[in-house]
Amino acid sequence: MLLRLAYLGVTNVFALLRLLPRGDRDKDTEILVLRHQIAVLQRHLGDQRVCFQNNARPPVPLPEPITNHDQLAQPRIYRRDRLGGLLHEYQHAA
Repeated sequence: MLLRLAYLGVTNVFALLRLLPRGDRDKDTEILVLRHQIAVLQRHLGDQRVCFQNNARPPVPLPEPITNHDQLAQPRIYRRDRLGGLLHEYQHAA
């Protein structure tokens, strides 16, 4: 536990030190990238509105929970790569 606390403290210090020398150009670049990600999300969702609330529901209904224990031994989950393999979408096959 103490080792984990020390690790978190050191990583937070390094993260803070990394943010200090950032200039306006780096910050503007990050804002541009975030705006691009929002635009891609809006294109992906189509007519649905992008909502950034903590209690927002997913745009696609969740699959039914698995109640049969035989299905847990051999789940059928399909993975689809997005953005050239940087992101992955997983879908449970019923």
